[in-house]
This record gives sequence, C-alpha cells and structure tokens, in this order.
Amino acid sequence: GTMESHSKETGKHVVRVGLYSNLLAKLNGEKDSYCENIRLAAQLHDVGKVGVLDNILHKKGPLDKDEWEEMKLHVIKGWDILNIGDDTLITMASHLAIDHHEKWDGSGYPNGKKYKEISLEGRITAIADVFDALCSVRCYKKAWTLSDTKIEIKKSSGSHFDPKLCELFIENFTLFADIY
Repeated sequence: GTMESHSKETGKHVVRVGLYSNLLAKLNGEKDSYCENIRLAAQLHDVGKVGVLDNILHKKGPLDKDEWEEMKLHVIKGWDILNIGDDTLITMASHLAIDHHEKWDGSGYPNGKKYKEISLEGRITAIADVFDALCSVRCYKKAWTLSDTKIEIKKSSGSHFDPKLCELFIENFTLFADIY
C-alpha cells in the first residue's frame, strides 16, 4: 500500500504502534473487540502524513516554525481522511488520528484537549507512538536506549500521558520492550 511504501521505517513503526496499543488496551481491561480494533486503527494514526511534503517529513535537522505548523496539520488531515462514517474501526481510527498528539495536561495539539476529553484510543496511542519513536532511529535523531525511554515516559506521566495508562505501561515495560 501507499502508506507502507512511504518508507519502510514508517511501515514497521505503524505495525509496532498497533501492537503496543493492543497490549496497553488489554492491560487496561478493555474488551477483546476494542483491543483488536485498536491494533488495526492505531496503524492509521499518522495517515495524515500523506498530505505533508516529503522535504518536511524527511528533514535531517529541526523543523522551522512554518514547517512545524505544516507537520502539525497531519492530525487534522488524518481526521479528514478517516472521518467518513459510522464504522466502529474507522471511527476509532479518526479519534486516535486527531488525538494522539494531545497531552494529558492540555498542552498538546491540535485542540488542547486534556484529561478524559482525549479519547481513550488517543491516550493509548500517544504512549505507544512516543515509545516507538524514542526507541527508533529517525532522520533527525539517534535511537534512545530502552532504559532511557522508560525513564522519559515515566517522567511524562500526568503531564504528557494519562497517569493510569502510563503506570500500566511502566509496570509491564518488558512486555512492550519484547515487541520492539
């Protein structure tokens, strides 16, 4: 598919984000159907990046202000692509596409939602996405060690992340590390 060919790195990233999201949903006691849906839906969290220019997506250095504003639009574009009907899976995908960069304390984007205003799937995928991003080499950064990644995510509990989900993630960290 087009999304997969966007880059091999992205293809593996989205599958792992689906697996982490599925595991975190299970640990949170969600129904099997929810857990399976989030595994699939979370793979679409960055679908809006198809509408972002390649030179921004693959830039080696930091993004300037305008480029960053353009990059942030991927969550709105993702919502627009996915917000097409009442199918449970697609509805979930549209929620997490627009919510996965929101932060528990309200400092995220695009809507500055906080606490449980952020969909559960958005809160789950936020942790999954950051975990994978930190562990991975990106065009603009080196990979972090698993222990540094764990410390960073723990530190972000209650500010960036839902504290309950964050606690489940940290308590079961080796399970997530094994998937990576």
